[in-house]
Amino acid sequence: MKSLFPSLLLGLILFTSAFSQTHPTESGKKLGIAYNIHIPDTTKDDWEIIRMNFDGSGKKNILNNDDVAWTYTAYRDRLFFISDRDTSYRHFFLYETDADGNNIRKISDLRLEDSWMDTRNEGKEMIVAGRISKEVRFQLFLVDTKTGAYRQITNDTAAMYRDPAFSPDGKKIVFSYQKNKRDKSTHEELFLMDADGNGMIQLTHYPEDNPSAKDYGYRAGSARWHPTENFISYISLQDGRHSIFAVSPDGKKQWKLLDNPDSEGWHDWSEDGKWLVFNSSDKAETQYHITLINWQTKEKKQLTDTTYKSQLSPVFIEY
Repeated sequence: MKSLFPSLLLGLILFTSAFSQTHPTESGKKLGIAYNIHIPDTTKDDWEIIRMNFDGSGKKNILNNDDVAWTYTAYRDRLFFISDRDTSYRHFFLYETDADGNNIRKISDLRLEDSWMDTRNEGKEMIVAGRISKEVRFQLFLVDTKTGAYRQITNDTAAMYRDPAFSPDGKKIVFSYQKNKRDKSTHEELFLMDADGNGMIQLTHYPEDNPSAKDYGYRAGSARWHPTENFISYISLQDGRHSIFAVSPDGKKQWKLLDNPDSEGWHDWSEDGKWLVFNSSDKAETQYHITLINWQTKEKKQLTDTTYKSQLSPVFIEY
């Protein structure tokens, strides 16, 4: 018993320090987390963005604007979000801000779909799902984050492309694809292609005999490419709940990423690949939380309380 107490104390110290408030990055800045919340009991559909410290402390609403605003990605200290501010309800455009909600800037006049997105070339270029008319919707575009210029790289108006993400070297794009978006009997799968829009191959194959096959939810969506390990993580509704799965870039191997009894959803990897943050919930998804996992040790920490029901789609950000 005398030797047990020091070991337990050391373990507690290591666990606490791993999830410390001032988690440093290679740039010398602190690593925080931004995520989306829904403000209840308002006359408008008010979605805000909260930024918090790495350990869940210091939560701050950085927008305080009664629009529909969602963040889907960040590069270092640049937080990108879609918003319907200054336009019609849920007519989304691309904006950016810093981690404190200052220097808000509209990036492009391209109207966006409600979809995840990603950056490459040190945040200079983004891949997004956008629309340029009623007929041309859910197509993929490359956007220059400085000038706002954009270039369409897919052109199949019958299909739905969404939730694109770059490979770590920026040469490939993984995305959710539904061949005929009007055919309700079909669903999306993950596909991979070159960054110029060529060479499309299918990665995932949803198990049609799964008990959740006829339920509403993701079959394969919101993919994120692990920065240092050779796999792609994504969300799929299987066996009664949403979980985070993984697939190799050649599609030959698929597996469930976490052994977790809760529902798991939108997620992000830290730039060094050592941390995974995601929104978790009970199976019925009645209360969402932001959960952080040390990818090496698999230790996890819930960072939120029940102040808000909807606490979703966390991303890492420096500040």
